[in-house]
Amino acid sequence: MAGSGDSVRAIFFALGANFAIAVAKGVAAYVTGSGAMLAETVHSLADCGNQLLLLLGLRQAKRPASPEHPLGHGRAIYFWSFLVAVMLFSVGGMFSIYEGVHKLRHPEPLQQWWWAVGVLVFAIVAEAVSMRACLQEVDKARGSRSLWQWFRESRQAELVVIFGEDLAALLGLVFALVAVVLAVATGNPFWDALGTIAIGLLLIVIAVMVAVEVKAMLIGQSVDPFLQAQIGEFLATRPEIAEVLHVITLQQGNEALVSIHARMRRVHDGEAMLRDIDQVERALKQQFPVVRWSFFEPEGVEADPA
Repeated sequence: MAGSGDSVRAIFFALGANFAIAVAKGVAAYVTGSGAMLAETVHSLADCGNQLLLLLGLRQAKRPASPEHPLGHGRAIYFWSFLVAVMLFSVGGMFSIYEGVHKLRHPEPLQQWWWAVGVLVFAIVAEAVSMRACLQEVDKARGSRSLWQWFRESRQAELVVIFGEDLAALLGLVFALVAVVLAVATGNPFWDALGTIAIGLLLIVIAVMVAVEVKAMLIGQSVDPFLQAQIGEFLATRPEIAEVLHVITLQQGNEALVSIHARMRRVHDGEAMLRDIDQVERALKQQFPVVRWSFFEPEGVEADPA
């Protein structure tokens, strides 16, 4: 059964790891003159900004409903997640490609390369710890689904962004390490420049993938298919309902709206039907705490007896 991962825990793990890594990378980039290391430094600093924006988005999403925003501000997290994906990921990726092209045109030998290797190994370990914490939360949310299926179906925008960010960071570090080792082993700085460009392309690809998923949430998306099926099954088994005609759901941040069109059994007794509707809605919200708003439209024609 799918659930919900603790996004805040994953964000703080990523923030702590990326800040420590950014400082270490910056020192190594200065000492070695490595373009790949400089690209990774910018990437880690951008990641720190990512996490701060996501925390801001989560805080804004908790603001209460108002007459101007009757369904609350839950979808604010989608805006900040989209901004992180499009702006910071893409800016980091474009900077990496620019730096790589610059290194190709003006190659420079690496200096004190062991600094870069040491920092990259440290960064890989730190990022692996952050990735492990993120995957623990993802596992809570994905249930029996594959990672790819969860990524495509998840409605936790901030967790999707953190997962994409951690994956890009870990792969980028491996690219940088391979690039530095090859540049040292061959004495050719071309490999360092190529690694820098590869890091940029990686960031842009993941940025686009994350942005596509968050965009779907931003413009209005149903709850994830697994939860949608569970809600449909729950309503179909309610004794008060003769037939479920249509169910519409809408994800609002970490909460959901459900609209139900159903044929009730006691349609000729208005007061009894209203009590039945109230009972179904109470039971729905008790069974699925994520459902905050429910709208019920009863069908006016009684079903033929079976």
